[in-house]
Amino acid sequence: MTPAAAPTLLYIDDDEALGRLVSRGLKRQGFCVEHVLSGEAGLERLRKGGVDVVALDQYMPGLDGLETLEQIQNIPDAPPVVFVTASQDSSIAVTALKAGAADYLVKDTQGDFVPLLQVAADQALRQAVIRKARDDAEAEVRASRDRYAALAAEREMLLREVNHRVGNSLQIIASLLHLQASSSKESEVKAALTNAMGRVAAVAQVHRRLYTSHDLKSVMLNQYLEALLEDLRRSAEGNRMSRLTLDAEAVEIDPDRAVAIGIVVNELVMNAVKYAYPEGKGPIHVVLKAQGDDLELAISDDGVGLAVKANPHSTGMGQRIVNAMATKLDASVERDPAHAGTRMVLRFRRTNIAAPTPAIA
Repeated sequence: MTPAAAPTLLYIDDDEALGRLVSRGLKRQGFCVEHVLSGEAGLERLRKGGVDVVALDQYMPGLDGLETLEQIQNIPDAPPVVFVTASQDSSIAVTALKAGAADYLVKDTQGDFVPLLQVAADQALRQAVIRKARDDAEAEVRASRDRYAALAAEREMLLREVNHRVGNSLQIIASLLHLQASSSKESEVKAALTNAMGRVAAVAQVHRRLYTSHDLKSVMLNQYLEALLEDLRRSAEGNRMSRLTLDAEAVEIDPDRAVAIGIVVNELVMNAVKYAYPEGKGPIHVVLKAQGDDLELAISDDGVGLAVKANPHSTGMGQRIVNAMATKLDASVERDPAHAGTRMVLRFRRTNIAAPTPAIA
């Protein structure tokens, strides 16, 4: 095992005789001692590096001890300094310690202070090792934190890009379904394609919202519903959704639940368009209200209501989809009997309650 190298102590003092005493005394204690006679010479030596600890006298011609100490503190990675003086004035000690000295001691001309200097130098070296270890640990923590922040930012950017691409792809599919529906001559095929387009658009809107959202874990439900209804208005034939309105409070919700809510809104709005106004168009209202931890979503119209006969060509797919999404939301679905037309009300909690998603039969 290689023995540790002797620490180098730089003794800055204009007293040559005392410098020799310090050198002999500390060398016997395992130090490598270099002695310079002025503050200027000490600073020049320190800039070359290789000094582990400094013993600095107070009174010297040219730069005195305090002035030299101030300049030592400006040297990068400066070694610890033990301030040495012949004065008994305690205010000097306070000034030196405030200026950055690691320790302070009073010297004598016979060299009796050398053992105390050895103890002070050893302690200053230990403190320097502890301080460096602490600084290195703090630097590593900062570096780790920066790496984590960079990885998190990269992950967020990638997730935004994924949502952007998925949203665009789904929007393309919705547009193709719209084109196919527009070119179809059979009303049943046209209706089925239009319904499918609305369902795809409902999912696409969530991904588009996540791409622009400040938080990838949530969606502003009111903004999402507004964009979804605007898509429905643009896709409707004969301006049949021109009186489709939204009254929604600002609510944040997780993306999966937003998809289920969007699909429910799409199905019930499309149902109102198809059956509420046999003679043409009429108002359709979507209302979202927050009630503590619960949300209430209502889709209503002023149409024929319960007077309408069941459509013999209806497959009931829309109702099954609504029921499946309601189960996913752990929501209750009720028809308001007091409403003149049709008013469907869903009540559910803001946060997800684990429940299995049933298959659509």
